[in-house]
Amino acid sequence: MMHTRKIRLMMASAALLTLAGPAFALDGADLMKKLDAATNANGTSLTYDKAEVDGDKVTVSGVQLKVASHPGDALKIGELTFEGVEETEGGGYYAETVSFPDVNLSQDEGSLSVKDILLSGLTIPANANGGTINDILLYESASTGPITVNAKGKEVFSLESTEANLARQENDAGFDFDATASGIKADLSSVEDAKTKDAIEKLGLTTLDGALTMKGSWEIESGNVALEEYSFDFKNVGRLNFAFDISGYTLAFVKSMQEAMKAAEANPNKEEANQAMGLAMMGLMQQLTFNSAEIRFDDASITKKALDYAGSQQGVSGEQMAQSLKGLVPIMMAQLNVPELQNQVSAAVNAYLDGPKSLTISAAPEKPVPFPMIMGAAMGAPNTIPSVLGVKVTAND
Repeated sequence: MMHTRKIRLMMASAALLTLAGPAFALDGADLMKKLDAATNANGTSLTYDKAEVDGDKVTVSGVQLKVASHPGDALKIGELTFEGVEETEGGGYYAETVSFPDVNLSQDEGSLSVKDILLSGLTIPANANGGTINDILLYESASTGPITVNAKGKEVFSLESTEANLARQENDAGFDFDATASGIKADLSSVEDAKTKDAIEKLGLTTLDGALTMKGSWEIESGNVALEEYSFDFKNVGRLNFAFDISGYTLAFVKSMQEAMKAAEANPNKEEANQAMGLAMMGLMQQLTFNSAEIRFDDASITKKALDYAGSQQGVSGEQMAQSLKGLVPIMMAQLNVPELQNQVSAAVNAYLDGPKSLTISAAPEKPVPFPMIMGAAMGAPNTIPSVLGVKVTAND
């Protein structure tokens, strides 16, 4: 009877232990090994002192980041905390969050501070050398709190927060991404050069207040990268936005580029390495196709201030400076021997200077243009590039 009771008690205890904890304990060393392998593709490596596991939490101490091109240097990260960790199918890992220690760096008379660094939804691949979307180190979001830069005891740059998001498209076709840096502030009052300081003050740029925004997508199979927005927007200055669309930036392209960079970094003869890297990049560029691009500036009062300041340096008014520029632009454009573009630029500049609102330079060819064709035009007939790329210049639209 006692023997039966003991057997039942042992079975109940085993069942309780099974329900209370995971079937297999996480391997912190293996997690860091695979994370290091995934970062190696970018020419960096991770080292650490100890990885401790507590349920689905992995705490890694003494973490350092090393860059292959600077073997003697290492960025001391400190302690990383992975929470909500689970092993994925195939042997990779997923962590709900990864917390970093605050950064506080000081050198000479300057310092840098970064607070509240966090990664969410980190996926560590089992095989970083593979060629699929599942073999890439990915995160769902990355964020920081305040970032400040001090020089000689004075805060010269700061931002309130940053956030970047990465979302997989349906059927793992690619990614949609976006990022913001809000509350950017820069103090230019400490500039020492007298002439530069005078220009900054008269342009009203002693302090800058603005934000950075980015948005785009990447389609894996075609390698289509569409950067819809990459903008810098500052109060009382304006908004400068870049956009482009290219194809051919596939996973194979990325891998070839990483291998070329690794080979260059491993070559002790830097001159030879740079030449080899240049040739490799020229070869890789053959795989890319140009679809479109645009640069646009929306004025927020800086143009008039710039004209007034430039005019004061020449002993004329801002309006007179604008009229001088109207006459100078056609002369400068004539040297390029592109009559159609010359007329566009002249008309756009005239309209913009008369009432500054926006100025846009766009390139949208009727059909996608392979990069080798652009390179050939640049070397053989530079004046044909505007027509090859479908360049247009407009103002106030």
